[in-house]
Amino acid sequence: MADSKKRHVVSFEKMSVHPDLVAAFSEKYPKGFSDYLTDLVKYPKPDGTSFYAVTVETQEAIYLVKINVKTDDMEDVARWLEGEEDAENEAVAGGSADASDEAGETLPDDNISQYSNGSDDE
Repeated sequence: MADSKKRHVVSFEKMSVHPDLVAAFSEKYPKGFSDYLTDLVKYPKPDGTSFYAVTVETQEAIYLVKINVKTDDMEDVARWLEGEEDAENEAVAGGSADASDEAGETLPDDNISQYSNGSDDE
């Protein structure tokens, strides 16, 4: 018996116009698709580029939901290694990573022994 369901391709951002698809996507990926990256499939396009998508099935149709995935390229890796990306992120955020220290807020240090409840056998 052949599958008579219609097949559609829709982007993740425009998925909201299909309430049944949103419900099926939420059921299949309750924590979002980032926890299920192995489900992402890379599909080549005729122009040589490609896109990533997951398959979601409803009672009426089978959807190929396109997911925007940013892959690292050599320029991004080089900028990260040279620390340029941190400088760009700092400029966008409008401050340095140490700004919270100046405001009197500090992050916990790496000494996890300070969090002991005293019941550990030593």
